[in-house]
Parts: sequence; C-alpha cells; structure tokens
Amino acid sequence: MRKPIIAGNWKMYKTAQEGVAFISQLAPQVADVKETTMVICAPFPALFPMTEIAKNSNINIGAENLYWEDEGAFTGEVSAPMLAAIGCTYVIIGHSERRQYFGETDATVNKKVFAALKHNLLPIVCVGETLAEREQGVTFEVIKRQVTLGLANLTPPAWEKIIIAYEPVWAIGTGKTATPAQAQEVHAYVRNLLPKEIAPKTRILYGGSVKPDNVKELMAQADIDGGLVGGASLKVDSYVKLVKFDQ
Repeated sequence: MRKPIIAGNWKMYKTAQEGVAFISQLAPQVADVKETTMVICAPFPALFPMTEIAKNSNINIGAENLYWEDEGAFTGEVSAPMLAAIGCTYVIIGHSERRQYFGETDATVNKKVFAALKHNLLPIVCVGETLAEREQGVTFEVIKRQVTLGLANLTPPAWEKIIIAYEPVWAIGTGKTATPAQAQEVHAYVRNLLPKEIAPKTRILYGGSVKPDNVKELMAQADIDGGLVGGASLKVDSYVKLVKFDQ
C-alpha cells in the first residue's frame, strides 16, 4: 500500500513570516493525520524558520529547487547540504516552470536527483507535456524521455526514494484539470516505465489544478498516489481539506 502524499508547491508566494504563520495555524488542524504524508515546499528565505516551527509536528518542509554541486562559485544557487542542514527533507526537481523559464533539462534534472539523494533529500521529480505536445499526440514520447533521462543510472536503493509528479503543463494554474481518466492513463504509463521491482512501491503524484473539490476523485484512481498542489496549498483551510480528502 502506497502512502498518499499531499505536497504544496508555493512557487514565489509567501514571506518567511507568512510561512511561519501558515505552519502555526496548520499544525494543530492536521495533528491527527497519520495516513497521508504532508509536505510544504516553500521559497528559500522561508525554509529555515518554517523547518524550526514544524519540528514538533507531522508536517515536512521541502525546497522548490536546488543546485547539483555541494558548494562553489555559483552565485545565487542553493545546494543540497544547505537544505539538509536546516531540516528540509524534500525537494522539487524539474518543475515545468523551471524547465520553461530557467533552462532546466532532463540532464540537469538527473544531476539534481543525484545531489538530493546524496544528502538524504527525497526528490519529487516532475514530468509532463505542454498543450502543444498533447495536441500533437506525443504525450507518451515526452513522458518517456523525461522519466528515462531524468532518472537515468539510479541504483535500486535510490529508486526506493524517488517520488514522481505528473504535471500536464496545460493544466497548471489554468483552472483546467486533466480528467481523472486522463491523469490515470499517464500515471499508469509512468509506472510501466519504472523498474518492475520498484514500480508497485513508487508514489506518483498528480499536479495540475488539484483542488479540494476534485482531489477525492483523482485520488480514487489506481495509480494516483497524491497531489503536487499549487494555488490550493496557499490557504490553510484549503490544504487541510486536501489532506483530509477521504474523511
């Protein structure tokens, strides 16, 4: 049985003070949640105070990106050791916005995955097609390339720590959502690409306008193991409803 994950991706929203206030309000409302893993991935400046206040809770804090070198002359970058040192336990890698705006490639995704694993950060690795690619009928080719290259050369123990997020780019922040059937079709395809001994254990999240009113139907699909949630993770009451989707 794969334990569901609801991971919030705050993108470039919330100051450190707002992040601390969010965790302070959230923690008592989800203290009884045991069946779902909760992760909030926040902007770099908010991470340290958020990990401090989340220490005595069941909420995990993650970053939205990292660099693949441990240290060096890389102005503006943040490394895996830096994130691990402040208590981060998860990191998003290869989000479509990183690919679109900041030159992320399957090769750099692969380097970042290895950097994260080296320092015991659990990677949430994003894959997904654009609207143009879906309309051209190349969704599966794109997904196969991203999974195969982005997760190349992993050992079996490393595979155990990988979380994959399928995010159809055309459904991110647009209000459009892949139907549960569309999402399930791609999730099943992704699972079939994974090593046979690992595939049944790997958690595959859906990212693309997940909201409290559609999360239950999405989570009912056989191969959807959680959500990578943008806008709906920015409000405490909304995130609580997502986490308690089965109640």
